[in-house]
Amino acid sequence: MVYVRSMGILRGLLGRRQKAIERARRPESLARSLDRPPLEGLDWLGHRPSARAPLLYRLLLGFGRFVLQRVCAVRIEVEGRENLPRGGYIVAAALHRGWVDPLAVILALPVEPRVWFLGSAATAFSRRWMEWLLRRTGGILPVWRGGADVDVHVNAARAVVEEGGVLCLFIEGAIVGPPDRVWPGVRSGAGLLALRTNVPIVPIALIGGDELYRGRRIALRILPPTSVAALLDGGDLPAADTRDELRAARAVVRAIAAQIDAALPEMAARIADPPSKPRRWRWLTRLFR
Repeated sequence: MVYVRSMGILRGLLGRRQKAIERARRPESLARSLDRPPLEGLDWLGHRPSARAPLLYRLLLGFGRFVLQRVCAVRIEVEGRENLPRGGYIVAAALHRGWVDPLAVILALPVEPRVWFLGSAATAFSRRWMEWLLRRTGGILPVWRGGADVDVHVNAARAVVEEGGVLCLFIEGAIVGPPDRVWPGVRSGAGLLALRTNVPIVPIALIGGDELYRGRRIALRILPPTSVAALLDGGDLPAADTRDELRAARAVVRAIAAQIDAALPEMAARIADPPSKPRRWRWLTRLFR
């Protein structure tokens, strides 16, 4: 009886500690913990986002490729590279199920023009060394939930494509949803940025990042470029900051999601491993979570 009670108390203490850790990791808590006001987009970066890949970025990318594909034997199968424009476009990607998904996109695309992400600052900056490294190498334009108004992110997106870079947006907005289809609650932020920039959009279907282990296969299919006009069936672009614009943004994202969803079943079947396959190194799934 004493043992059972002791275990119950221990589980309660561990549960409260875990909840405290989760509260501390929330974007609002992390923002308050900073020794300065949280900065977003170009204000954080401090310069224009270049389409060129600096040496440190290339070295880290090569190291990441070696560890992921050689050491961990994770295979990324890519189709459709011939569909890529030369630069100055948006990649609208899904699914986003784990930390490996942005790396998979980077490895699938050319080193230059380099890829930039509008990404969660709370996730990217959860450790100080990560923020320092990202500031040195570039590649992220941070977003704080509940932060600055949308114009900050629109300006950041425009700067990337105007410099000839590639802006990658995971259309679900977070690591969320089922492992085999786009999250039904997909957010409209990517659609709004697509409307405001009005550049080519390259949908990318990505599957396999939900569970990692040694020998895991990830499939990535680059779909033909499209545009907001095509996704809206040729309708006129709405005025900024209107209800019509919000409705159009939702329509754009849902149209992209439909294209990605159509590609996923065949891709999932192709990379599925039989139940008898050993799942070694499953700790890779939560390596950076």
